[in-house]
Amino acid sequence: MSHSLKALFDLGGQVAIITGGSRGLGFQIASALGEYGASVALVARKQQELDAAVAALGEKGIAAHGFAANLAGPEAPAALVAQVMERFGRIDILVNNAGTTWGAAAEDYPLDAWNKVMDLNVTGMFLLTQAVANAAFLPQGGGSVVNIASILGLVGTPPWQTGTVAYNAAKGAVISMTRALAAEWGPRNIRVNAVAPGFFPSKMTAGTLDRIGDRMIELTPLGKLGGETDLMGPALLLASAAGAHITGQVIVVDGGATIL
Repeated sequence: MSHSLKALFDLGGQVAIITGGSRGLGFQIASALGEYGASVALVARKQQELDAAVAALGEKGIAAHGFAANLAGPEAPAALVAQVMERFGRIDILVNNAGTTWGAAAEDYPLDAWNKVMDLNVTGMFLLTQAVANAAFLPQGGGSVVNIASILGLVGTPPWQTGTVAYNAAKGAVISMTRALAAEWGPRNIRVNAVAPGFFPSKMTAGTLDRIGDRMIELTPLGKLGGETDLMGPALLLASAAGAHITGQVIVVDGGATIL
């Protein structure tokens, strides 16, 4: 039996939720999945940014709708999923990209900062994934989760950088959660994978890159930071039937920074 490679990547008729989807890495992924046919549900806190992102995707012929939500609260994930199901009738792909960070020395790290990072990056991600599974993936008989982790979930922060112990711990938890859910839900035809980006220019990394961006580039074998298209291919692979036999895996997209 022959299969068209284009057909394996085709997401026509599918619906994808992308959290933190109004800008940065989330918007990049939304553009990729939308270009290959998915209807896109963008989630972010600010309606104005969502409206701009939906308009930009619309100019590319991508069907998109914005949902304003703060996913840090315990009730928010289920409410969001209900809205998406009402609007689209199904969910096939979940991209967990929303996240936050906080920099401070470990010995001085504030508890409220720790809780903020953990609540969104770990608890909020789990609750949304659970809600999507219950409302859509399990009843439909399958789905794909793409968690956006980080290389800081795999390595420590160098001594010359500001410490980000909660972010590192949270992204390590995301990677472990990815494997645990993939193992548990594999028999239910739900695939769960992660992408671990290195440093990409974004609103969240701007301050860090201003201080030490040049040094990071020097320590990266490919000699550059992540670009505007570098997450598109990995996300499309993991979301589509082209990645149908991939689950519980972490694809590192860092220009080789973590191999040194």
